[in-house]
Amino acid sequence: MRQELQGRVRDLVAPLVPYFSAGRARVRLGVNTALHEDTAAELESFARPLWGLAPLTAGKGTVPHAELWLRGLAHGSDPAHPEYWGEPRDRDQRIVEMAAIGFALALAPEQWWDPLNGPERDRLGRWLLSALPRGTADNNWHFFPVLIALGLDRVGVPYDRSAITARLARLETFWLGDGWYADGPTERRDYYVPWAMHFYGLLYSRLAADGEGYGERFRERAARFALDFRHWFADDGAAVPYGRSLTYRWAQAAFWGALPFAGVDALPWGEVKGYLLRHLRWWERRPVTGTDGLLSIGYGYPQPALAEQYNAPGSPYWSLKTFLPLALPEEHGFWTAAEKPVPALPAVHAQPHAGAVLMRAFGDVTLLAGRQHHAWVRHGAEKYAKFAYSSRFGFSLPNGSLGLAQGAYDSMLALSDDHGAHYRVREEPAGPETEGGDTVHSTWRPWPDVEITTWLTAAPPWHLRTHRVRTARSLHTAEGAFAVDRDAGVERETGTGYAGASAPAGFTGVRDLDGLREGEVIDCLPGTNVLARRTALPALTGRLEPGEHWLRCAVLGAPDGREAEAAWLRPPPTTGGGT
Repeated sequence: MRQELQGRVRDLVAPLVPYFSAGRARVRLGVNTALHEDTAAELESFARPLWGLAPLTAGKGTVPHAELWLRGLAHGSDPAHPEYWGEPRDRDQRIVEMAAIGFALALAPEQWWDPLNGPERDRLGRWLLSALPRGTADNNWHFFPVLIALGLDRVGVPYDRSAITARLARLETFWLGDGWYADGPTERRDYYVPWAMHFYGLLYSRLAADGEGYGERFRERAARFALDFRHWFADDGAAVPYGRSLTYRWAQAAFWGALPFAGVDALPWGEVKGYLLRHLRWWERRPVTGTDGLLSIGYGYPQPALAEQYNAPGSPYWSLKTFLPLALPEEHGFWTAAEKPVPALPAVHAQPHAGAVLMRAFGDVTLLAGRQHHAWVRHGAEKYAKFAYSSRFGFSLPNGSLGLAQGAYDSMLALSDDHGAHYRVREEPAGPETEGGDTVHSTWRPWPDVEITTWLTAAPPWHLRTHRVRTARSLHTAEGAFAVDRDAGVERETGTGYAGASAPAGFTGVRDLDGLREGEVIDCLPGTNVLARRTALPALTGRLEPGEHWLRCAVLGAPDGREAEAAWLRPPPTTGGGT
């Protein structure tokens, strides 16, 4: 398996070779539409493969075309060279990519530093130093100067240690307890907790000469977080798609590789190994590269609409962080342990710091979301504020602003005050909290005179939704279940109080517990769902007049087959939060 993963890194990096510039400091993968300028985007495409190449070399694996990166390091850090990367400014994307170079120097200097001559080393060192005093975003970005400093430490370049101490102190303020960080002073507790806050902390704990006690704290916190994070992975290795930066794909499992790298045996190595390897195998079945072999923007397939404002063509190569265990020798317990399946875990697991309840059924995972939001990122409401996110069905983005087919409102209550032309959904939940270990609730206002309190309750294999709607205007409503892949055919069933869709990819359905709304199955526009290119969406529709109303429904998502059919035919639970 170790050799297979070494080969996987080489296979992912090889298609980049034709895109190196003449001076080897830029990798030009296509048109850059990100916030940062082309120079930073081309540095990103150059530097991010080092997240996989550095562990590969540290573990004595061979790196074809390593000389391309060595020449790029020499020329890109040379102010006199036409391909100079430029000195970073405050909040500059260069700082993010400089961290990958710092990591490579810290982990494998014999490959990425020693072959450079004296003047080349001096220039690279000065260029990395220029990032340390720069301002960064007030979140996981504080780790980037820390990682740069780890590289400088390893190759003997002196710097002002107080700047790094201040970064670490600021990162401490984001600690929430129980294994959880916030990504800055925000409501966000998404994959940036495992693949950034914990991942970088574990790198530091292994690579730093730490006399301040941070490393031990990072290890202890990661061990606690592992107990919660394992609930985010389905039996087949799929992780729940949720939040921003999903184009980093299998970086979702990078945390599981960082644990053995830092020597944190929070779980048996066979279990940790299982989470990582099943996840990678799940991704092998997905069409995530183009015909040129380059990683695409998207999640389950090329989907540019999923991109954040900061995603350039080389952004997906952050996924190579998952190959960190390749730095470990083949006799390490992570490699020698037999892979273990997912252990018996509770069917319902509340995670109050994330404002979420995780639910397992049929081997799949559903995340019920109550507190997080991020209005700045593109499609922030869809990435954070839907009611439910599924490892099997993913979630959908709008592909237009008119009607239900364009809106693709899976796992949302969509409301319209213009007869169904335009809809509004939950965007920024307020007053969130978890209740009783199975319920999360929040209040939201799609208009100033419309207040909705929503309770989401796990009742495996169903989840229940209860909404109290107080409205001063007439509203059309549509509430979606999960969206299912319809490419291989779909069977639909609808009527007063229910809607269901069965396909080879799974079964999804919704029942109105009061039997008042009408069921329909909507063919969403193509390219809306993050896992399936074309989907069918069961939904309940109705109308509300001014006043107070209660809407209650039960939603089922399952693999297609007898189990799904049996669950759908049985009466769902009727008692959830708010009742």
